Amino acid sequence: MTVKLIAVDMDGTFLNEEIQYDVERFFKQYLKMKERGIRFVVASGNQYEQLKSFFGEIQEEISYVSENGALVVNQGQEVFSVDIPKKNIKLILEELVTHHNLSIVLCGKESTYVLERVSADFVETVNKYYQRLNRISSFELVEDLKFSLSCPDEETIQLRNLLYSKIGEIITPVSSGHGSIDLIVPGFHKAYGIQLLQQKWNVKDDETMAFGDSGNDIDMLKHVKHGFAMENGSEEVKNVAKYIAPSHHDSGVLEILDKYFANHDPFNM
Repeated sequence: MTVKLIAVDMDGTFLNEEIQYDVERFFKQYLKMKERGIRFVVASGNQYEQLKSFFGEIQEEISYVSENGALVVNQGQEVFSVDIPKKNIKLILEELVTHHNLSIVLCGKESTYVLERVSADFVETVNKYYQRLNRISSFELVEDLKFSLSCPDEETIQLRNLLYSKIGEIITPVSSGHGSIDLIVPGFHKAYGIQLLQQKWNVKDDETMAFGDSGNDIDMLKHVKHGFAMENGSEEVKNVAKYIAPSHHDSGVLEILDKYFANHDPFNM
């Protein structure tokens, strides 16, 4: 098979539990991608600036489908962005405040925002995933991309389904792992961002490889021909992916890429 685009989710996929990856090993693979004209895309629910920070000197060379597809950037240039319509924000917030086990983060182009009243512990946790973070008095002050919700891990699926039944017509709840739920504008997900880049580069679905572990990766893994769910991923992701990669604990993405570049069959792991 010929691959021209490789897309990776970050948390629970490309990154291990320490939120790290084998930099030296990956950079050797990245040089092979450049030699073969393969595009490398980071497809994550995280903030663009946060994602860039993982890739050092090549951060402006690669592309990002950030905020679950709400902001797509190619080599430092914005390709696409979407905002939640202002008329819907009030309706969404009215529903969210009824769930006392949810903590709310609002993600915008310039920063990520939490309300002034949240605890210092929550701010510290959010800061691990969003480098640019500000406290504000009201979410209605922000030009936003998506909501991110923190909840008890064991309640994630139940809450996601409940939110879908309540506000699913105006916003799509997707699980993103680690007791998190993202609310994204319907139709604008990781797969949509990948499609935009495929069109830009004239890359076909069967020339695309993607890796993910959570509910927000499902559209992307279903869209591409070579979709890998991580061994540590959720069952709903494993059920839709064509292939299974080793766990993120074992550098599963890098294992598959090493097999591919060595001309070994990467689909019999």
